[in-house]
This record gives sequence, C-alpha cells and structure tokens, in this order.
Amino acid sequence: MLNETHDPALSSWVESAQSTGDFPIQNLPFAVFRRSGSREALRGGVAIGDQVVDLAAAVRRGLFGSVADAAPGSTISAALAARAPSLNDFMAAGPPAWSAVRLALSRALRRGAAQRAALESCLVPQSAVEFALPARIHDYTDFYTSIHHATAVGRLLRPDNPLLPNYKWLPIAYHGRCSSLGVSGQQFPRPMGQFLSSGATTPALAPSGRLDYELELGVFIGPGNALGTPIPVAEAEEHIFGLCLLNDWSARDVQAWEYQPLGPFLGKNFATTLSPWIVTLEALEPYRCSWQRPLTEPQPLSYLDAPQVRGAGALDIELEVYLQTERMRRAKEAPLRLSRSSFRHAYWTIAQMVAHHTVNGCNLQPGDLLGTGTQSGPTPPEGGSLLELTRGGRQPLNLPNGETRRFLEDGDTITLRAHCEGANAARIGFGEASGRVLPAGG
Repeated sequence: MLNETHDPALSSWVESAQSTGDFPIQNLPFAVFRRSGSREALRGGVAIGDQVVDLAAAVRRGLFGSVADAAPGSTISAALAARAPSLNDFMAAGPPAWSAVRLALSRALRRGAAQRAALESCLVPQSAVEFALPARIHDYTDFYTSIHHATAVGRLLRPDNPLLPNYKWLPIAYHGRCSSLGVSGQQFPRPMGQFLSSGATTPALAPSGRLDYELELGVFIGPGNALGTPIPVAEAEEHIFGLCLLNDWSARDVQAWEYQPLGPFLGKNFATTLSPWIVTLEALEPYRCSWQRPLTEPQPLSYLDAPQVRGAGALDIELEVYLQTERMRRAKEAPLRLSRSSFRHAYWTIAQMVAHHTVNGCNLQPGDLLGTGTQSGPTPPEGGSLLELTRGGRQPLNLPNGETRRFLEDGDTITLRAHCEGANAARIGFGEASGRVLPAGG
C-alpha cells in the first residue's frame, strides 16, 4: 500500500540522501548504534544519506511530540520504543506504530521542513558510529526457499534425485543458533569440526577446509502470536517488521558428515553475520511483485495460499556477493563481485514462511529472526554460495589477481549487498553485511 512516504519525487535537506546510495528519504531503515569507541548507551537510529538520525536525541527535541502525551498508540509512544537499546518493543508495537514514526521522520527530513533546525543536531555521521544487533534475538530459524539453490546442491549430492519429495510442498527450515549471530564487521576463527576426508575410513577433528558463505535475507518478526494460535498466511505480513542481509557461514565438510539424520549442527552454528540496517516492509512496498507457481508444479496447500500472496507476495530485491582476499586488501584492490541474484526467484514467500512456522501452534516473539536460506538464481553464475559456483570445489574460481578459490581462505572478507531499483520508485538499499575469516584458533 503506497503512501506519501514512497513518493519518488521527495528530496531531503540532508544532501547525501540525494545521491545514488542506499538511504534516500524513501527508505529510512532502523538500526541500533552509538558513537565509535564511546561508552554511550546504545539507542535506535534511522539512516538518511550518510547520516544517522539519533532517535533518542530526536525524542528529546520534541520531534514526535511531548513525552507527557505518550499514550498507548501515539506517535511519541512508538518513538520512545524506537529509541531504546534494542528494537524489540518497537517491533512488538505493530504496523501502525512503525508507520507513524516513519511518516514523522519523512516529513521532518523533507526539503523545506520546519523541523530542520531541531533535527540537524540529532544527526551523527555513519562513519563515526558502531552498530549492535538491532534486537534481542531469542530464536533464529533458517529456511531453504530458493529452489535453484536446493536443486544445484541436490545435484551435487543426489544427481538422479536432486529435490527431496517434500520440497515443493512446504517451506523447509531448521532451527539455528542465536549466540553466534553478529553484526556486519564480524570476524571469527575458522571453525574446527569432525569430518571424513575423501578416501579416509576414519573421521578426524581438524579446521574446516571447505568454508563457505550463504547469500540470504533475514526477516525480523514484529508482533508475535500466542502459543497454539497459528498466524494465517493472509495476516502474516502484519507480523513482519522488516528485512536485512544475512550470511549464514557454513563449513561444508563438517556439514556433509553430520547432517544426516537430524540436519545442520556444528557446520552452521559458529557464525552468522547480519547487516545492521533493517529495511521495513513498508519501505519495500514499491517493489512488490506477483508470486506465481506454474500449473505444472504442485500448488500450495490452502494454509499457504491467499490472493494477496499470489498477487503481490514476492519482493524484487537484487542481491550481490563480493570477495576481498587478504592479498587484495594489502594491495588496496577493490572487492570482486562473485555473483548476483534476486529474491524474486524464491520458491516460497516471507508470508508463507511465517504461516508454516506457526501452523503447528509455535509462538513467534518480537525480534525473532528468520533466514530465507541461500538465494540463487536460475543460471549457474547466480549461485549464492561457493558450493554452487565451484560445483562442490571441482571447478575453482580464477580471480583477476591470479589467485583461485574453491572455498574460503584465511583472511578472506565476504560482503553481501542488496538493493531495489525501478523506473517509478526510489532506489532502496540495505547497506552491507561484511565478515572476515581468521585462522583457526583466533
């Protein structure tokens, strides 16, 4: 549902918001931050151009109204939740509260706004801040929604039967690990694990030799649901606050040895990197597109189907992966793009993910995180992982500087980026999720 905040003609008095960057006035994503190296309290912020609107400072300057008038449902009440050290309470407040804060900021940041004088002192350069995870994440579920990724990986493991029978009937997922979630800039040692090397008859404990990334989106839950009360697919998006970038690092050798019969464990739980900015579902409204299931494919069961899902349940989000090796960094060479794909190719929508997650009565909570699973496109160069791009390590990538990569080496930095772009809407970006591999043992 488009409104005045989506108008592509809007411009801001923050001049950097007029560039071709990720954060024009039509975006206004949320994060949690403080000034770099300071002992300041963490608080909510909103991106505009190359600046952060300090929401705690904006509340003090009266941008959202008087604190004395903070009745439930008021804009100032929502802003008080958004300024907190985590966004859980703001996420729990629901779509009307999110929209009220977004509208107030949009109006105050527009060129010619009367609030400019008050708000200018609330801006902090993004180059001068450090970020934290935007919410207290108590539960993290990782889905497997790209049929192109599932098929490509399945062919490596089961050439004659790449997709398992259940894939086209339900959104596959597993429960992940929250304690190793980190914000962009995360560095982690190469994981140890048990695996069976080619030709060996006995497994060994060693550093993973087949370390990989996964190009994903993260979905933050807003209002939850009571235990035992499923969320209907037609109402699911009312429970979704917004999206971020997510890199679910994977030790493929460990994963291959352990994943049967109960699924991922040590091959997945050592690090997951998120972008700091959450792009709200409202900001993405101009980039909705229809979700279609060919008639030759199994049609979703009724609890996963609704007219609004088919009509506008998909999102056209372009996704990119960049690699910078240690040698490239020392030579000050720019990161190399490895692949590009789009979330519009996903086999299941975010509404279907939420509906399936709760159909058994599972209760989601504000700040819960869902991963979309690796997002790959229909052609081999659109693979969202090295496992696909190198065909399981059998076809190494040749880099312009003479290096090769089958899987990640120590010192490698992977950066995920995403944006939406169209002829009749402003470009909306997600910032980046960047992480670096350190040698085993630190």
